[in-house]
Amino acid sequence: MSIAYLDNNGTTQIHPEVLREMLPSLTEEFGNPSSIHACGRRALAKLKSARERTAHLLGCLPTEIVFSGGGTEGDNTALMGMVNPSDHIVTSAIEHSAILQCCAFLERQGCEVTRVGVDGNGRIDPAEVRRALRPNTRLVSIMMANNETGVLQPVEEIGRIAAEADVWFHTDAVQAAGKTPISVTAIGCDLLTITAHKMHGPQGTGALFVKRGTPLRPLLHGGHQEKSRRPGTENVAGIVGLGKACELARLGLEDGSVERLRDWRDRLENAVLAAIPGSGVNGRGAARVANTTSIYFDGVAGDALVLALDEAGIAASRGSACSSGEAGPSSMLIAMGLSGERSRSSLRFSLGKLNTVEDIDRTIAALPEAVARLRATHSFFEPEAVSSVW
Repeated sequence: MSIAYLDNNGTTQIHPEVLREMLPSLTEEFGNPSSIHACGRRALAKLKSARERTAHLLGCLPTEIVFSGGGTEGDNTALMGMVNPSDHIVTSAIEHSAILQCCAFLERQGCEVTRVGVDGNGRIDPAEVRRALRPNTRLVSIMMANNETGVLQPVEEIGRIAAEADVWFHTDAVQAAGKTPISVTAIGCDLLTITAHKMHGPQGTGALFVKRGTPLRPLLHGGHQEKSRRPGTENVAGIVGLGKACELARLGLEDGSVERLRDWRDRLENAVLAAIPGSGVNGRGAARVANTTSIYFDGVAGDALVLALDEAGIAASRGSACSSGEAGPSSMLIAMGLSGERSRSSLRFSLGKLNTVEDIDRTIAALPEAVARLRATHSFFEPEAVSSVW
């Protein structure tokens, strides 16, 4: 049985065009980009092309792109490479764990952290960011799109606030890239994180935009690669895949692909709300990326519903893959004001370029029966936790 894969915010399937472009770098074109012989020069040319494609997606200079091992590394580099003990950081309560856990680590090193809240739709009030600023504020880090609800944050306004206060600004755009246009100039950010595997590229490869003149310290030491900002032999095949994924993401913003995902997402939401009492969409009143919906099903344990759908050949999730296996409620949904029970009853459905309308209709058909069966057991339980990684 084929799988209706609706967990694209967890990871996406590599696009066939991306894989096709990566394969030569894994086989006959395997040179080290730092070598001066022909094999090395060909590998270096591939890095240059990928850097240009990535920069084109973000609207920046190719020299402002630093390749990384993914979103978590990019986020950690942005924070740990910019602040010192006794500095103050402003972030939000709904950030990905790569930001929240890094901030907790920095607090233990002597930094101060303010985590601003959100409204009932999961949206940050820029005025709260302004009020949180202090004389020793060094960095503001606010995500562009939430990974659970898809809610878009007012990063352009926050960028203006940070600039007025002469504070560095980072945004985690991992869940926004390829789903909404990105312009680092319009946002006014100094650093921005993306990763390939959220937009049909390979896992373990990402990029950090570092605006020219930003005093970013490297986390690693030992080589000259990436202008010494991220030393170590480059993952050429992965970076080639990232570049192609960025190209496809940019084209998808122009060819109607994003609008199609929005139509299918709305089709799923409307059908669920009409067919299943006690259901609702988290963050529906805010602007969201086109592919994401977070739906609660009162009286049903979210993990139990994930497993029931899995048996029907449908892949969904409770939320971030990095938090999968945690029995507690989602901190992001709690920050929005949801109760612990409703948070644990929420599922995330996230679409990708390789989905079909049949995947949506299959999910619409399976959900009412699965929810009714679980509600009939009269038990709100969480199955045994399973480990997972991002």
